[in-house]
Amino acid sequence: MYKDIVEFIQNIYATKEFIPLHEPRFRGNEKKYLNECIDSTFVSSVGKYVDAFEEQFAKKVGAKYAVATVNGTSALHIALILAGVQRDDEVITQALTFVATCNAISYLDAKPVFVDVDLDTMGMSPASLQEFLENNCELIDNKCINKTSKKIIRACVPMHTFGHSCKIDEIKTICDKWQINLVEDAAESLGSYYKGRHTGTFAKLGAFSFNGNKIITSGGGGVIVTDDEELAKRAKHLTTTAKIPHKWEYVHDEIAYNYRMPNLNAALLVAQLEQLDDFLKSKRELASRYEEYFKTNSEIKFIKEPTDAKSSYWLQAIMLKDAKARDEFLDFTNSNGVMTRPVWKLMSELEMFKDCQCSDLKNSKYLKQRVVNISSSVIS
Repeated sequence: MYKDIVEFIQNIYATKEFIPLHEPRFRGNEKKYLNECIDSTFVSSVGKYVDAFEEQFAKKVGAKYAVATVNGTSALHIALILAGVQRDDEVITQALTFVATCNAISYLDAKPVFVDVDLDTMGMSPASLQEFLENNCELIDNKCINKTSKKIIRACVPMHTFGHSCKIDEIKTICDKWQINLVEDAAESLGSYYKGRHTGTFAKLGAFSFNGNKIITSGGGGVIVTDDEELAKRAKHLTTTAKIPHKWEYVHDEIAYNYRMPNLNAALLVAQLEQLDDFLKSKRELASRYEEYFKTNSEIKFIKEPTDAKSSYWLQAIMLKDAKARDEFLDFTNSNGVMTRPVWKLMSELEMFKDCQCSDLKNSKYLKQRVVNISSSVIS
């Protein structure tokens, strides 16, 4: 059976050579814009491509403002600062996520609290969030207080897993009720919509990533989106070392970060953004082929977009019957030239987060044992 799957994927990509999990496609104006950027000598964090990308990206996702950063983690870090997260605060997130989510929380000396995900979205479960808050928290002076730790739960960070939207509207309603600031980790969901609205725009602040394995990439790169003009100005100030604009003087009014995206990277992203619609079309076609192929397989389930969502299918995913089958599949495919990867180890199982408070993580544990990402590159 696994041999047939390898041959199917090889036929899709028309090669028997090594097939990576997700590789970028540079077939537009990338070289042209890079050369123009180099010729201009503006290759660092000032230049026309940074401005162009921010304007075009905001328009693409339906946000009023976008602030480009060096990577998705830095975007999330700044977004959490803007959401008011401080030392010794707590931030609710999901245990099934990439480590960057928890790293950004930890940079602020805050502590993650883990709730479960839904099986159909693989993203934060509103029911698990609601249950945790009702059982463990109380509102005092318009602040959500964890009755166990006595700390303020300042923010909540759901993540849209592999481009599949979580039930973000329900999560927002719960956070609003409990006076918790919502920050969307949309690192994996460019091109994904929930109930007709782009992910990353339901909260006051959203963060995206343009790492080398994302749908569009600048090698690295990230962006913060918001509809709040003051938050956007503050994001730009904090990511530009808090430098007060002046013709020649260097005056900085607070400790901040050198997080602005270089013009060189933005040149790549402007070219990549021009091709996004074609990339997304290809990914949905690939998902359709996988869905058709796996529908007669009783032991492997293809993970489709959830109800009310239009997914980017950044990474295509399948679910095997148990951990043993998962490991056998991973071994066979990777030994035969087709890269596949398991879903992440749960954050609550990592050494640095093992003492964090958790809800029942039944669904997270179930998915961790079974979910595998398969070849997801845009079909040439």
